[in-house]
Amino acid sequence: MNFVGFTNWRFEYLTVAGILHAFSRRLISWSNPRHVGAPIAASVQANLPRAVLGATRSGHAQEALSLVEPHQRGMLQRLCKLAPVALAALSLAACGQQNAFVAPPPPKVIVAKPLQKPAIQYVEATGNTAPLKSVDLEARVQGFLEKINYQDGAPVKQGTLLFEIQRDTYEAQLAQAKANLDSAQAAVVNNDIQYKRQLTLGQQGLANTQKQIDDAKTALDQAKASVESAKASVELATINLGYTQVTAPFDGVVTRHLVDVGALVGYSGPTKLATILQIRPIYVYFTVSEDVVLRIKQWMAKEGHNVQDLHQLPVEIGLMTDAGYPRRGRVDYVSPQVNTPTGTLEVRAIFENTDIGLLPGYFARIRVPVQQTDGALWVDATAIGQSQLGEYVLVLGADNIVEQRQVKVGQEDGGLKVVASGLSADDWVVTAGIQRAVPGQKVDPERKTMMAAAAGQ
Repeated sequence: MNFVGFTNWRFEYLTVAGILHAFSRRLISWSNPRHVGAPIAASVQANLPRAVLGATRSGHAQEALSLVEPHQRGMLQRLCKLAPVALAALSLAACGQQNAFVAPPPPKVIVAKPLQKPAIQYVEATGNTAPLKSVDLEARVQGFLEKINYQDGAPVKQGTLLFEIQRDTYEAQLAQAKANLDSAQAAVVNNDIQYKRQLTLGQQGLANTQKQIDDAKTALDQAKASVESAKASVELATINLGYTQVTAPFDGVVTRHLVDVGALVGYSGPTKLATILQIRPIYVYFTVSEDVVLRIKQWMAKEGHNVQDLHQLPVEIGLMTDAGYPRRGRVDYVSPQVNTPTGTLEVRAIFENTDIGLLPGYFARIRVPVQQTDGALWVDATAIGQSQLGEYVLVLGADNIVEQRQVKVGQEDGGLKVVASGLSADDWVVTAGIQRAVPGQKVDPERKTMMAAAAGQ
């Protein structure tokens, strides 16, 4: 649309009369069929009487408004209101020249070459901590619980008296067994005398028969057997009396008591009173897949190690709140068979746990170092992206054109990750401004070292 003519309008046309007069003047040029304003001019000329148009040309706005019909007066007033806005917009449009597209400059990004340093290959897994020993403390004899001699959750030493059960019944049973033993021993003495007497009479050829000698010998043997039985009864009574005192079988921590003082325990079988745990040292159980087991065996064979050397492998773990793997132990046990349904092998590691920082049941992140690689490539972990095809990095190609490379990454350490494949030491990796780097597009790179780029310098 050619609106250059509007720039010649003077400021006084912004009055109502001037606007009407200006529109009447433009009707002539707009009436040209080749002009894009022709439909507007035709509409105005068709709806406004000739007297009105004449009044607008002479600048008499009020007269023009009085001559039009009420429905036409509203249209004319709206034109008067819209005219200044249209005039300003058209004047600005007419002032400019034809625009030309100017391409924006390439976006700035920071790039760095991969850092080369040794890397340790780890086998990573997850597992749980478990106590070295765990024993349920139970009441094995019937009676009322009389005493609890420890604080719930407190560490105790081996042999510490923890629970006391009613003893008087078992003390009486022991006394009775001892009395029976004394009686049996007295019977042995008497029967021994009788046997010797009968034996002497028989040797002297007196009236004693062989039957009397045999009866005396039988009575003596029975008395001796009764003594052994009485001794066993004494021992059994002593054991039962000992069961009335429940002691710690080893150094550990005792859980809360499950039965209160005064409760009857052991009346229908053993009654669980509490549990004692040994957590220093402590175990960590985890599983590794079958393919990992095979790869470890291949590596050990290559390095000249045997299966027994597995117990010397160090193990590092980290808890949910730990940064990295600050706790170190060693492999303690490897299952001799693979679990067929899961295809995994159970492994156990042992940790000293001198600070009692590990408790049974903790979830643990685990890694086992199995191999060291010299000259591994490390890149900033934030430079590694994830897509449906896997992990990738953005690198500079020819003429600073961005390329996307699929990579395989390893462990992370200090904000850097090992790139096992897909990258060379001479590649420039985009480490900052990744949002502005589009594969196939040119960028303006700023080159830095990988450590400085990772630190954001």
